[in-house]
Amino acid sequence: MPDPVDPSSQVKAVDVEIKAHSSVFGKLRAYFFTGLVITAPIAITVWATYWFVTMFDAWVKPFLPAAYNPDSYLPIRVPGFGLIFALIAITLIGFMAANLAGRTMIAIWDKILNSMPVVRSIYKGSKQIFETLFSQKGASFRNVCLVEWPRRGTWSIAFVSREVDGGQIGLEPGRPMFAVYMSTTPNPTSGYVFFVDVADVKIIDMTVEDGLKLVISMGLVFPDRPLAPEQEAKIAGAVSLPTGA
Repeated sequence: MPDPVDPSSQVKAVDVEIKAHSSVFGKLRAYFFTGLVITAPIAITVWATYWFVTMFDAWVKPFLPAAYNPDSYLPIRVPGFGLIFALIAITLIGFMAANLAGRTMIAIWDKILNSMPVVRSIYKGSKQIFETLFSQKGASFRNVCLVEWPRRGTWSIAFVSREVDGGQIGLEPGRPMFAVYMSTTPNPTSGYVFFVDVADVKIIDMTVEDGLKLVISMGLVFPDRPLAPEQEAKIAGAVSLPTGA
């Protein structure tokens, strides 16, 4: 008569098998996310570069003479030729604008566009933005700061654009204030500008680049100041909900 099977041994065998499967799937999951972290930025960079190059090709190549367009006599399409031609043309325009004849032509062009009712506002606004961003005088965000928003006791990352006088914005003259840009997460190009007293702004020891990284990462990345794994685990345990909550 066969020996009876111990039920406890069967349960232990099942537990070992489940743990083995869990370990394998856990490793596969970790490998997958590691590969995703490596390949996703590369794929996004390649896609963004390709999109940028092909966009310029679609805009510029239709205006090129057939003799200068390699797509007209080569069996394959040459990506990036439109972008190269656009860079050369922009550089030549900048060179022409440096002499008297070029400045005269630009002044005439400005006068024509500024006389058009609808085009005038678009042209002046875009020109002012580009002059601010690409001015050789170095106009850019000056500091990274903290402001109490959306309520007292909570602090948000913002960027100091410039110092202003209260009289410039219709307040008391002589009142020192900052023009502050508050960007949204994870897209830092959208946000809003507000004016705040200098005393209510806390300038922090962080570069503008690091501040943008902090905003884009939704607060997950502190550039040059990474948290130790034990600190991250401690913080994660402090904010997690208790079992049965």
